[in-house]
Amino acid sequence: MPSWVVRGLGMAVLHAAATVALAKIAVFQPTESTTVTAVVLALLVGAAALWSALDAWLGLVDAGRTWFIAALVAGPVAGVLNVVGRAAFVDQTGVGELGSALTGGAAFTALLVLVPAGLGLLVGGKLHTTREDAGADADSGPDSDAGAAEEPAPRPRPQPRKPKVGPAG
Repeated sequence: MPSWVVRGLGMAVLHAAATVALAKIAVFQPTESTTVTAVVLALLVGAAALWSALDAWLGLVDAGRTWFIAALVAGPVAGVLNVVGRAAFVDQTGVGELGSALTGGAAFTALLVLVPAGLGLLVGGKLHTTREDAGADADSGPDSDAGAAEEPAPRPRPQPRKPKVGPAG
């Protein structure tokens, strides 16, 4: 399964759950909605930024493209899940809300995934290079023996999986 599927669907479910929870709070406790909205928005931004920073730090191949496609997937899927969740848990929202959820709502969700993910990739990439540089600089200190400096062991890379074909046996 491509990595953008996991990230896109994960972000879509997270955003839809947050939107449904905010709608429920706005209906039953309208005075609490401003503070809760700011906290939820910060959590959504933090989730995308942290996940993408981890991807960059761990050296995910083509992480920028992965997060771009994930953001494009997360927008419309979160819109549909939002309408379904509001219909089931909040106020019996109808199919008429799908139009706005798949246009403006999807665009906002896609940007709310893409922008923090881009920042996370930038920060994670800097941490990745810093971690590699720290291993090289540790051997060049004043107390180290220049002749005995060894190259750090290479990081293990994930091995590609073979597709499962035929019956399990």
